[in-house]
Formats: sequence, structure tokens, C-alpha cells
Amino acid sequence: MKRLALGAAVLLATTAVNAQIYQWKDEHGKTVISDKPPTGNVSQQRKVTSETAAVNNSTHKSTAEKEMDFRKRQKESQEGTEKTSKEQAAAAEKNENCERARRQLQALDSGERIAMQDEKGERYYLDDAQREREAAKARQAVQSNCR
Repeated sequence: MKRLALGAAVLLATTAVNAQIYQWKDEHGKTVISDKPPTGNVSQQRKVTSETAAVNNSTHKSTAEKEMDFRKRQKESQEGTEKTSKEQAAAAEKNENCERARRQLQALDSGERIAMQDEKGERYYLDDAQREREAAKARQAVQSNCR
């Protein structure tokens, strides 16, 4: 009984290995794949053999390779997002510094009295020479931060 079952399994396996697959385009332009040869007029016919199927299977990526590619793309996307957010934060900080320098320069050029504090915490007013030095610093800050 075991020999009969084994013989039947071997016979089925050998017929499945020798099975032929046909691929063609029908009269409507659709690609048809079948184990029976086409009947009637066919524009293109191709016989798919086990070697062709083996080559096609070897060119496809395995699940592990697909997973690795996915993780790589995901990491690159995350790094790109982080880089973009850092660049945006740096640009926002630079804009803020620019506006601060412009306001300071405008105040110095306006001619109003400007009070500052010394290291003891006492308040003093800028004289003309100090105002000019501070204005030069403010112009340099505007130039470096406002491009």
C-alpha cells in the first residue's frame, strides 16, 4: 500500500515538473497565461519553461531583502525630516536675530537716549561715541544675520 501511494506521488510530481505554461495576447490585447496552448489567431505566443520561471524567481527580492530596503528607506526619510526641521529651526533663529539687530540699529539711529546697565547693575546713558560703537556692532549683526 505504501509503495502504491509513493508511486502515485512520484508520478504526480513528475507530471507537475514537466507541465508547460503558455503566455499569449488574445485578440483584445489582454495577456493570457494558461497550461493549455492557445487556440485560434494569437499575436504573440511564449512558452514559459521551468528555467525561465527559475530566472524570474531569482530576480525577485526575498522578504528579508524587501524588509531591509523598507527599513533603509524609512531611516532615510526620518533623517531627511530631522535635517529639514533643524534647518527650519536655524533659519527661524537667524530671522529672529536679524529682526533683533534691526530693531537695535533703528533705536540707535533714532537719536533717543539709550540707557544700559553696567556690571554693578547701575543704569547709565550712552554718549555719542558709545552710541556710534554700538551702532557699528548692530550694523555688523544686521549684515551677518540678514541675508
